[in-house]
Amino acid sequence: MTARCRFHLAFPVSDLAATETFYVDRLGCRTGRRSERWIDFDLDGHQITAHLADDCGDRSTNAVDGDQVPVPHFGLILSWDDWQALASRLEGLQTDFVISPRTRFAGQAGEQATMFLRDPSGNALEFKAFRDDSHIFAPQDTAPESSA
Repeated sequence: MTARCRFHLAFPVSDLAATETFYVDRLGCRTGRRSERWIDFDLDGHQITAHLADDCGDRSTNAVDGDQVPVPHFGLILSWDDWQALASRLEGLQTDFVISPRTRFAGQAGEQATMFLRDPSGNALEFKAFRDDSHIFAPQDTAPESSA
């Protein structure tokens, strides 16, 4: 795949107006095409589409590094600085986090900053940043390289 690749995700919502307010005002997304039953959002160059639906899905969790991670979820891998800025912005807006901003797997391959929140329809989003982007797909038993 090339750098021009973008992902598209369609997800269910129960209230389009509340969804638009959340994604535009809280996350800073731009809107695209829309109808009475769906809205396209620009999530950092990726197209996500909120579809009005009667059922907004499962609310299961899975244990990861001591947290109960919502499944399903989606989000972005940001740069470390961009993640810090978003975390500060969301904390300043008194966001009700599912999992508060924190560092996971400290000192290990895959060390990452992560936070989880839900949109107004209950869809779980994760925003994360890796201390070292070369470890995004590193196996757990790989020790991080030491830096000089």
